[in-house]
Formats: sequence, structure tokens, C-alpha cells
Amino acid sequence: MDILGFIKGELLEIIEFNDDSRDTLSWRFPDEDKAIKNGAQLIVRESQAAQFVYLGQYGDCFGPGKHSLVTDNIPVLTRLKGWKYGFQSPFKADVYYITTRLFTGNKWGTANPIMMRDADFGVVRLRSFGTFDFKIVDAPVFLREVAGTDHHFRLDEFADTMRSRIVSVFSDALASAGVPALDVASRYSELGEALLPIINPQVISKYGIEITSFIVENVSVPPEVEAAIDKRSSMGVIGNLNDYVKFQMAESMTKGGADGGGSPAAAAGQMAMGFGMAQEMMKSMQSTPPPLPGAGSTGIPELLSPAQAAEILGVSEADVIASIDAGDLKGKKIGSAYRITRTALDAFLAE
Repeated sequence: MDILGFIKGELLEIIEFNDDSRDTLSWRFPDEDKAIKNGAQLIVRESQAAQFVYLGQYGDCFGPGKHSLVTDNIPVLTRLKGWKYGFQSPFKADVYYITTRLFTGNKWGTANPIMMRDADFGVVRLRSFGTFDFKIVDAPVFLREVAGTDHHFRLDEFADTMRSRIVSVFSDALASAGVPALDVASRYSELGEALLPIINPQVISKYGIEITSFIVENVSVPPEVEAAIDKRSSMGVIGNLNDYVKFQMAESMTKGGADGGGSPAAAAGQMAMGFGMAQEMMKSMQSTPPPLPGAGSTGIPELLSPAQAAEILGVSEADVIASIDAGDLKGKKIGSAYRITRTALDAFLAE
């Protein structure tokens, strides 16, 4: 080989990336210590971007098309290399190809429960998982913060790197959005759409990616919160307690009559007795409040401890203290302990 052929073999004249995979995020062109020739052709296909890096500094970024690498086309690289009058000789630089298409169906999930303050249940722990779609919109930020100098950065590496970061951003967005736990657990699709405007500014500036779709597939709450939700749902279904008692009695008597055990007179007597008991029970519930725990025979105490208030409300003592700290329940701290007046408790229950 003559000297001219040898020199030509050491120069890069065409730079391109034929990507036939579906999981490549970024790929560094293997120059094998060859220099790029003045006027070399850079080919960037659809759904690709080509980023030049010179000595760790980010230079020009090219979109789809065929580009001739001359001084006018690489102003940033020209400035970085200090070419006063443009370049005439070959030069060295790293070229990274970044895939800019949409990557769909990426899984995310909370390894540990998310702590959030809820207006209905106080402080609750939530676990959640789902999927998200994303695309790369800022190549320098993505290479710097996510891919690094990896010569071939794939989707599986991205999942390991970004899963915890996406969950962290989701947790911050959920806390700042102030979505009630009841809505989180029942309005998945709306929740994902509502969180996108909060999540995207963070992930674009931090990681150079844009999340186009964020889907919450499941949100689970602790068993005690599930029980509270079930109780609230049951009371909503029951509605008017008087009508509910009458319905239950009528149902019971219908079943008893169908079994053939009693006469019409006995059934009428049972009905009268049942209605009488139901009326007395309703009067008692409407006129006389049930005795509070710890009140004894003298009635309701005027001053309650958090433990007594918790027993009355059917919650934990920690929930009562949290409500006092939040200002929802009025209480006074005497020494190292809280005390709640009966009036404050009545006002809290009336809200």
C-alpha cells in the first residue's frame, strides 16, 4: 500500500449508525483511533441525533439528515478546538448517536412505602407501581447524567439506573399535588395525567428525558386504611339507619315465614316486637350518646387523655396526636402530656 492509501485508511470519511435493535439508547461511534477527515459525511437517520464530544466537552448536535463536516457546520466544535481560521486537517472527537424515538411500557414501582399526609386519614403509607413512556429530548444532559461514557447504553441498563429516580420524582410529585388517599386508590388514569406537569420539569432538567405517559396501575394502602375505607363505603351504602333496620327485620321475617316455622299471629307478634325494638333503639341513638370509655357512672369526663380520645374515635393514639399537631383537634399540652376537653372533642366530631 502506498503512503497515500495508508493515510486515507486512517481517516474517517463516513460516520453513521445502522441501528436494527429496539433497546439502544446511546451508542458511541468506534473510531479505532482514526481521525475525522475535513468534509467527512455524517449520516443521521430518523429517530436519531448525533452528539460530538471533544475532550469531555459537548460540541455540536446534529438531527436527521446528511451533513458535511466543515467549519460552517460545526461552530461549537470549531470554538472548542480553537481553530482561528477553520480547520483544514483531520481532527479527533467522540461521536455519540442517541435514539430519540419513544420507548414505551417501562415499569416503575416503589420498593418502600411512600409516606404522605392525608386530610382524611392523617399520615398514611402508600405502595404503587405502573408503567411510563419516555423519549430523550436533551442529548448532552442525558449523556452526562444517565448514560455517561458507556459505548453502548441499552434499555435494561436504563431501567436499573432510572427506576429509583423515577419513583423519587413520583413521590415528590404526589406529596406536592396533595391528592387524597381515596382518590389515589380509585382514579389511576386521572392521577397519572395530573402528575405529568409536575414530573416532567424535573426529569427534563435532571436527566434530559421527557415522560410522555405516566400510568399508575395500582396503589395499595395499609390494612387499617383499607378497613377504614370499607367502613366508610358500607355506611354510604346503608344510608338511613332506620330504613336499614326495617329492611333487615322484614328480610328476617320473610325467611322465617318461608321456613314454615310460625303462624301468622306469631309472625305479626314478631313484627310488632321488632318494630318496637327498632323504635326504642333509634330513640336511644338520637337522644342519648353512648357512654365514653373511662367515664364510669358519672358520665362523660370533661378532660380526656389522647388514649381516651383515641378509644372514642376508634383510631390510634398517634393519629389523635397528629390531629392535634395539625390543628384539626384542639388540645392543650400540660407538662409532657396532651389533654383534650369534651367541648373540643364534640366540635371535632361535628365537623
